[in-house]
Amino acid sequence: MTTEYTTRITEAVVDSFDGTADPRLRELLAALTRHLHAFVREAEPTMTEWEQAIAFLTATGRACTDTRQEFVLLSDVLGISMLVETINSEGRGGRDERDERDEGEGKEERGESEGPDGVTESTVLGPFHMTESPVRELGADIDLVGGGEPCVISGRVLSRDGTALPGAVLDVWQADAEGYYDVQQPDVQPPGNGRGLFTADADGRFWFRTCVPSPYPIPTDGPVGDLLRATSRHPYRPAHIHFIVSAKGHTPVTTHIFVAGSDHLDSDAVFAVKESLVQDFTETDDPSLAQRFGIPNPFRHARFDLVLGPGDSSATDGSERS
Repeated sequence: MTTEYTTRITEAVVDSFDGTADPRLRELLAALTRHLHAFVREAEPTMTEWEQAIAFLTATGRACTDTRQEFVLLSDVLGISMLVETINSEGRGGRDERDERDEGEGKEERGESEGPDGVTESTVLGPFHMTESPVRELGADIDLVGGGEPCVISGRVLSRDGTALPGAVLDVWQADAEGYYDVQQPDVQPPGNGRGLFTADADGRFWFRTCVPSPYPIPTDGPVGDLLRATSRHPYRPAHIHFIVSAKGHTPVTTHIFVAGSDHLDSDAVFAVKESLVQDFTETDDPSLAQRFGIPNPFRHARFDLVLGPGDSSATDGSERS
């Protein structure tokens, strides 16, 4: 009788959405109901456990501020953010072979950031894309506080067939050398530290200066930290730089570039590492190149291309943010 009754409850709730005007919303609510009810039937939580779950979600909401998104953090550590990103990035078409490209900025090999379909793989947005990145000129230094190892990031934004995408927009953000974002230390870091909104040149090239990022722990002073401690999970992320790249007529990509050799590449707290996104930050001793970039010699240099797949021809390049 209990099983029959609980099944009827599920069916009644699903049926209650039949009048929903938006068919996609109706589909989502019905699927959510079925899966949540199935979880409850399988796990059979006690009333105390149910109340604890409600209290946890309530605390998660209360931890959210204008500069902190605890629900995004929760989605990240449960692997949901990465799952959504991966599902949405599938089906972008087959891989096109491209000729080798030489940017002419040094002797190092440029890295590839592409997945099996020929475009740069996506990964999570993360909880710190909370403020708009300041518009900066190509070559600008986004490390406004110093203290880290000087670094140059350079490459090209390309279409999948190897065509340059002039005017592509790159939204970049990263933690400082100590592993903190500007919004985490408003009394220490100036607003916009570690952030920049860049526009690629006529050849799709981009370059900027920064410091080599370091591994860091996600915030653990809220409900998500309690969850990690209760499950004996560490909070660390490998060193990385965030990008959102967009160009007219192409599908934007939200991604990271991870520092090769960084700690925690094989145990990222938010499950966001993809092999194609791991790039060498090469030790470079080249005074003429350092002078060209306006950076002390020696320095670290990461070179890679960001490749976008075709999209809506009416889509903008994102420059309206500037």
